[in-house]
Amino acid sequence: MKRFKGFIKKEFYHIFRDKRSLFILFGMPIVQIMLFGFAITNEINNVNIAIFDKAKDEKSQEFIQNITASNYFDVKQLIYNQKDIEKSFKKGHIKAVLVFEPDFAKNLIKEDKANIQVITDATEPNTAITIVNYISTMLKKLQININKNTAIPYQIKPTTRLLYNPELKSVFMFVPGVMTVILMLVSAMMTSISITKEKELGTMEILLVSPLKPFQVILGKVFPYIFLSIINAIAILLLGYFVFGVPIVGSYILLALETILFILSALSLGVLISTISSTQQTAMMISLMGLLLPVIILSGFIFPIASMPLPMQVASKIVPATWFNIILKNIMLKGVGFKYFWKETLILLGMTVFFIALSIKKYKIRLE
Repeated sequence: MKRFKGFIKKEFYHIFRDKRSLFILFGMPIVQIMLFGFAITNEINNVNIAIFDKAKDEKSQEFIQNITASNYFDVKQLIYNQKDIEKSFKKGHIKAVLVFEPDFAKNLIKEDKANIQVITDATEPNTAITIVNYISTMLKKLQININKNTAIPYQIKPTTRLLYNPELKSVFMFVPGVMTVILMLVSAMMTSISITKEKELGTMEILLVSPLKPFQVILGKVFPYIFLSIINAIAILLLGYFVFGVPIVGSYILLALETILFILSALSLGVLISTISSTQQTAMMISLMGLLLPVIILSGFIFPIASMPLPMQVASKIVPATWFNIILKNIMLKGVGFKYFWKETLILLGMTVFFIALSIKKYKIRLE
């Protein structure tokens, strides 16, 4: 019994001496609770919308003021031309456009009804449905206020139009998101164990005495996995197209180039993890625990980033998957060109260069 107690005591000492174990035991549950508690929500807040007010009368202005005063929507743009509606959606900053018919107030008074068209970006079906429901609720409240002192009840009937995904198929959102998650996790995990595997097998010494420079070793580790990741990407796209009917509206060449860039970003991040890890188990743990939750929760794959608290929104900016998810939806579903997501591309490119440079630096430290 004494030996058993001594063994248990020894295990406690080992755990408390290992900072990584302490972080996993106590830090990760806190991180998970914070992420799930704040980021996972079906509510929407501060959704960017645009207004196309053809009427410009008292009633339309009243409703626009109600929209502006709410915490749900943020009026970012006033549209004055029908053609500008699609341009606003293609830029990716606007999630919905409210179109007020001409003579909105006049129709409301004379015919007891008026129409508002709600145009939403249905590349995120859940968000699109929620936006429509919120606007419908606000319309009902406005009708109640209007009809307080009116003998004949007025009716405002919203009509909806769903762009890029008119049937609201959730698979249109999940295929690009799943592709992002798989490429990030698989690519990072495959490379994260590359250098640590050399250490455990005892072949690191051969690399240390070889004439290869650090950047050559890093690139040599990454290069074979590029092709494996490309095969993964092609398989996902083929399954999405032929099995689920997810279209690829935009340029195939542009999609291929952006995918390769994201793969390079994920692979370079995996190499960075491998250079700072001493064992394969540690590298795998960092890859899974450090990338899985942020990629799924903070990339906008499932939950809209705009509805998250400000610290979560800031954290999402440093996740490469966030930017690639935007690029994928723009190419596959919207069919837009490079000018609409060049900023996201530059950010991904910058992250890739940063990860590679840091990996080389860390590898140099190990050579000294």
